[in-house]
Amino acid sequence: MEHKAVQVDQETWIAQAGIQDRTVAKSTIGNYLVSTVFLGLDHQWHAHGPPLLFETMVFGKEPLNERQERCTTWEEAEVMHENMCEEVRQHENKVVVRLLK
Repeated sequence: MEHKAVQVDQETWIAQAGIQDRTVAKSTIGNYLVSTVFLGLDHQWHAHGPPLLFETMVFGKEPLNERQERCTTWEEAEVMHENMCEEVRQHENKVVVRLLK
């Protein structure tokens, strides 16, 4: 399945927002949830740079709670999700090692 963002008018966006599954991936790792979604709106707040349409966010406890990254394409979002999951796994492994010492 091809995942390509296309520009639509506001009416179309509102009509599709409630029915369209915007989830790229969700992973539970220990006490953390890593979620990657299509935002549907450009979150690039600087004048220069590509549109930031996808977001990966971690939910759980500190220090990773609400850690987030954004990117432009679905393919980049899949990679970003896996990278964030790896970061959470490494953090969880460090916590386990500290508790065992």
